[in-house]
Amino acid sequence: MKKRPQINIGISEKHRGKIADGLSRLLADSYTLYLMTHNFHWNVTGPMFNTLHAMFMAQYTEQWTALDQIAERIRALGFPAPGTYKEFVKLASIAEVEGQPKALDMVRHLVSAQEATARTARELFPIVGEANDQPTADLLTQRLDVHEKTAWMLRSLLED
Repeated sequence: MKKRPQINIGISEKHRGKIADGLSRLLADSYTLYLMTHNFHWNVTGPMFNTLHAMFMAQYTEQWTALDQIAERIRALGFPAPGTYKEFVKLASIAEVEGQPKALDMVRHLVSAQEATARTARELFPIVGEANDQPTADLLTQRLDVHEKTAWMLRSLLED
């Protein structure tokens, strides 16, 4: 059996493992959010169809790119990225939505899922700071900006 090359990037294996675990939870939440958003894009109906259909498409397209960035950071830290529905269900903090909700209920579900994903990203900052891991901190900051802004935009649709 071949020995795995040592990783010497200035972050201990213990810290890299904790960060990879947290990023795996973020990846699971992000994938669940991606799938929910794409599902709602396909199935939205009603007077807001055009607006929501286009908005959801922009959101799931951005999320798709983010999945790769998160998974590749896990790999750069020396750990396998989760990549199955079974793993994602176990790791995610977001529950799947059953059936086909009405348009504004879709928006409510997405607000909740965006906020949950932001919380998952934010939970990682203490260990990332302790490990002096700037690339992960940068990735988390980018994801938080997107999720918080998207949640705000979605919440705005629910105001009278």
